[in-house]
Amino acid sequence: MCLAVPALIKSKKGFQAVADIEGVTREISLQLTPEAKVGDYVLLHTGYAISVIDAQEAEETLKLLREMSEAE
Repeated sequence: MCLAVPALIKSKKGFQAVADIEGVTREISLQLTPEAKVGDYVLLHTGYAISVIDAQEAEETLKLLREMSEAE
């Protein structure tokens, strides 16, 4: 089983990007999603953006992850 989390692309240079994940920034690879652009949400798994998702889906997923974290 794997977990991918939504991340917002803040900047992009070639196949590398800086993404924001709930206030934490990380350098990520866009090798698998070269179509991703600044302002897009991507699903991030082990440092790789594996798909581009819409903002509504990203927000719903982040909300569920927050609720799970608060339930512990």
